[in-house]
Amino acid sequence: MNKRASEGSAIGSSAQTTVHARRISRRFGAHLAVRETDLTLCRGEVLGLLGPNGAGKTTTLQMLTGNLAPSAGSISICGIDLVARPVAAKRHIGYLPEHPPLYRELTVDEFLRLAAKLHGVAHARLPAVVDSVKARCGLGDTGKRLLGALSKGYQQRVGIAQAILHDPDVVVLDEPTVGLDPIQMREIRGLIRALREDRSVILSTHILPEVEAVCDRVGIMHQGRVVFSDTIEALDELSRGLALHVALRNPPAQDALAAVPGVTRVEALGAHQFLLGRDATADPTEEIVQRSVAQAWGLYEIGPARSRLEEVFVQLTRDEPAA
Repeated sequence: MNKRASEGSAIGSSAQTTVHARRISRRFGAHLAVRETDLTLCRGEVLGLLGPNGAGKTTTLQMLTGNLAPSAGSISICGIDLVARPVAAKRHIGYLPEHPPLYRELTVDEFLRLAAKLHGVAHARLPAVVDSVKARCGLGDTGKRLLGALSKGYQQRVGIAQAILHDPDVVVLDEPTVGLDPIQMREIRGLIRALREDRSVILSTHILPEVEAVCDRVGIMHQGRVVFSDTIEALDELSRGLALHVALRNPPAQDALAAVPGVTRVEALGAHQFLLGRDATADPTEEIVQRSVAQAWGLYEIGPARSRLEEVFVQLTRDEPAA
């Protein structure tokens, strides 16, 4: 398990540290949904939080945003203890749940004014704040439209707008592109990249290419724990060690490749090229070369695969026993 996210100074000791969670756990009856998880985020970073269903991602986000109290551990937002001083800490947080909290019978302007009031924005500043966040989220011409009449993509934009209109230091987005078409997804990703300029962003998603496209760091959760937390660059290095790219002029059946000791998965990349998942403790390269010579597979290329987040994700979340 990589724990770089847990390294560093104590809670609130760095001016650039916006989120510091230490050994947080959450229990629901006999079920321990999150287990002693550490997480640190600095200003200007986008953290992608990944994990299979039931890994504890949403529970972790609910604790980080103050919507669910941890059973154990501590959380600091911009140096403020979230449990001891929840109102003060939440002023620094913007949150978009998986299902945006929209009132379909309100117009965009009505909803954003309501959200601004709930966030404590002064009445005199409401028009300027609403206009500013609409411009930033690409909602300039939608003010008088009912939320219920908007497309899914525009509803997501409104959801992000309500999360940032009070200018929080930390923005937490739970599945912000779920259900969107490719064009809408691209637009939302562009907005997320823009948010990183002056704040921290936590992005929970099931879409692995999304993390590679917009995130600086990735955290992978499995069975309530963070099993990997590091930069995208470090992830690239790890993934190159877990997959091989193989090109064969006379390839055998995929079963023959899968039977090579150390190969965990075979993915065809056309008629002659393959991506081979490999065991973290066994390198099948030499055996593949020997079998290619003995069985005339016509090997003409073998080497580390191009970085793929999927390889690391599968390796770290497969068949790991619960603690």
